[in-house]
Amino acid sequence: MSEVVEQDPPSTIENGKSSQGSRSPMPQPTPIEADDSQVVATYTNFCRVTGTPEELIVDFGLNTQGAAVPTQPIRLTQRTVMNYYTAKRLLGALQMSVARHEQAFGVLETNVQKRVGSQPR
Repeated sequence: MSEVVEQDPPSTIENGKSSQGSRSPMPQPTPIEADDSQVVATYTNFCRVTGTPEELIVDFGLNTQGAAVPTQPIRLTQRTVMNYYTAKRLLGALQMSVARHEQAFGVLETNVQKRVGSQPR
């Protein structure tokens, strides 16, 4: 299966003027074909975000413990390293996806204590 994703075209600066200057209309994103035939799907319910001045590091794992505060270490299974530009684009895509989900199904409560306390019995 392949999917088309969009990427903003690069801008250039020539003689002090940007190629995306105010005289020309905003260019449309360029579609890019992505081959996902080698993707390995994993499930995660835990992530840890760290970083350096140049890169963001996101570790993913599975918390199999039912307690709100785990008593044993969570085994991390995947690590994604990206630059901050990619992280910002990912943030925007995730925000848009979560907003659409919440519009369709209601607000997602991320505080476990509030979520457990508000469920009907």
